[in-house]
Amino acid sequence: MSTTIDLGGKVALVTGSSRGIGRAIAEVLAGAGADVLLNARKASEELTALAKDIADEHDVRGEAIAADVSVATEASAMFQKVYKTFGRLDALVNNAGVLKDGLIGMIRQEDLQSTIAVNTVGTLNCIQAGARLIQRSGGGAITNVASIIGVRGNAGQLVYGASKGAVIGATLSAAKELAAKQIRVNAVAPGYIDTNMIRSVPAETHEQRLASIGMGRIGTPADVADVVLFLSSPLSRYVTGTVIGVDGGMLI
Repeated sequence: MSTTIDLGGKVALVTGSSRGIGRAIAEVLAGAGADVLLNARKASEELTALAKDIADEHDVRGEAIAADVSVATEASAMFQKVYKTFGRLDALVNNAGVLKDGLIGMIRQEDLQSTIAVNTVGTLNCIQAGARLIQRSGGGAITNVASIIGVRGNAGQLVYGASKGAVIGATLSAAKELAAKQIRVNAVAPGYIDTNMIRSVPAETHEQRLASIGMGRIGTPADVADVVLFLSSPLSRYVTGTVIGVDGGMLI
């Protein structure tokens, strides 16, 4: 049996894909032959250009869709546009997320609300709207981007950990409900990944976190994207309700 991943004829939507992990996921899915839709909260020339560049590089179709996934009406409209443009959806990757640290007792209410809105409510909105469209295509895959913090917790990340822990709970529940519809639902839980999110981490903290990684290096967006590719492909056809850590053996 061939282990080559071929997503030709498939359509994939990646939320929060203007940069970092989301961008890497869109690129690797396109590289496997999938038509890709890139999403960001606001429309921009940069997002449109990125979608075109990825499409041209891999000889697939690429579109940019602006939508705030935390707003149910915008999320629903996004999937309606996917249907009008492509007529199907085979893979949904819920990657859109925000990270705002804060110690207990000092967390701003607006940070609490925005983190839960994007990370948790946004994922739920997309699962609800996306599952209906994937079902019409005969089944497919939903992959949610959680975090090692949602699994293990971490000081100073009460709200972020709660938001990503909820994503894991949603993944497990959705997997049970959607299995009969041939929709697989899994999650990846990245560790310390080299993205814009960690640019503001103090040097001392950065070194401490590197020291906690068993494999001795920081993760890359491509490390996460390759696992998402597996979960979006037929190679994982009998895998659902799993949370795969992509953390290099990190201990927190």
